[in-house]
Amino acid sequence: MGRLETADKQSVHIVENEIQASIDQIFSRLERLEILSSKEPPNKRQNARLRVDQLKYDVQHLQTALRNFQHRRHAREQQERQREELLSRTFTTNDSDTTIPMDESLQFNSSLQKVHNGMDDLILDGHNILDGLRTQRLTLKVGSLLGDREKASCFSLIQQFSNCVYILITCPQIVIF
Repeated sequence: MGRLETADKQSVHIVENEIQASIDQIFSRLERLEILSSKEPPNKRQNARLRVDQLKYDVQHLQTALRNFQHRRHAREQQERQREELLSRTFTTNDSDTTIPMDESLQFNSSLQKVHNGMDDLILDGHNILDGLRTQRLTLKVGSLLGDREKASCFSLIQQFSNCVYILITCPQIVIF
């Protein structure tokens, strides 16, 4: 494994193959040792199996270390390739007349938003008109109580107009031609 860490890029594959061959050979010999440990006398058998299992565990760790090294090497090589690809790519500016295509549903949605905002403005204007009419009504009532009969006659006309505007605002299904 030490040779693998210090090997150059060309010989890394050769060293990896040698290590893998050694690990495979050790595994095959461990299978043979396991068979031989089962032939040991009963008083030594458990100890022999324990040693064989410990050797298997150690070899599995070596196998895992080799795989981790290979994975790190592949990731490093891929990063180097991507870095070289980015460095060799030539970037250009965007065209000045870049357009973004909008589909029909987006246009429909924006139209609905405009209509919705328009209706909100219309309702707000209607409420403002009603508030103004209520204020004028109070002024006329005060004027009629003080004896100003001309304002009182206009009051009934404004009150009727106020009722019509209120009906139009609260009942949007009424269509006026």
